[in-house]
Amino acid sequence: MRAHIDHLVIAARTLDEGVAWCEATLGVTPGPGGEHPLMGTHNRLISIATEAFPLAYLEVIAIDPATKPTRAAGLHRWFDLDDAALQAELAQRGPRLIHFVARVPDAAAALHALSSGAVPVDRGPLIAASRDTAAGRLDWKISVRDDGQRLFYGALPTVIEWGPVHPADAMPPSGVTLTGLHATHPRPEMLQAAHAALGLAQVPVEAGPPNLLAVLQTPRGPVTLESTGT
Repeated sequence: MRAHIDHLVIAARTLDEGVAWCEATLGVTPGPGGEHPLMGTHNRLISIATEAFPLAYLEVIAIDPATKPTRAAGLHRWFDLDDAALQAELAQRGPRLIHFVARVPDAAAALHALSSGAVPVDRGPLIAASRDTAAGRLDWKISVRDDGQRLFYGALPTVIEWGPVHPADAMPPSGVTLTGLHATHPRPEMLQAAHAALGLAQVPVEAGPPNLLAVLQTPRGPVTLESTGT
């Protein structure tokens, strides 16, 4: 098993607020994204790929007030977006880094490795999703718990397996690139074991308060994004 950083997740109260945050913080306007009827969310995307992090991109995502999720009643949206505390933070402090997604060649095998590893973790079932884009149809499988939780304060990635088309294939360079991503956690050995089960070696983990830190090179210079444990 080998996992790679696929994308960073920036949550926003509204997509317009997320776009404004991206322009003010990173100095670029995010490109088009899409709608997710299953979850009732929508997003905007920018490439942050480098040789070290090929295909990496940044996703600005928000609940779409015009769309009722088709997900079964009682099941929560991905990335804790239904969490009242997180939504209150977004309303008070604005958009922020909350999570990242790891790309794997076999998502079912990745989830099995997590659930049977040294620190067993239930990352949730796989959900099949798709949407049409100008570059072709995107198909993917993604792990989403019924309660929508990210786990480890967002530092344990959601697992994704893409079909033949990856969204970054059609993304032009944005002027923003990912320099590194690392995490701190009060129980680093548990998070390290979970990352090891996935074969994820790109995200160093250290002891400390819950936090996920992404360092980006941008038109405004180096920018560090932090989740600060929410």
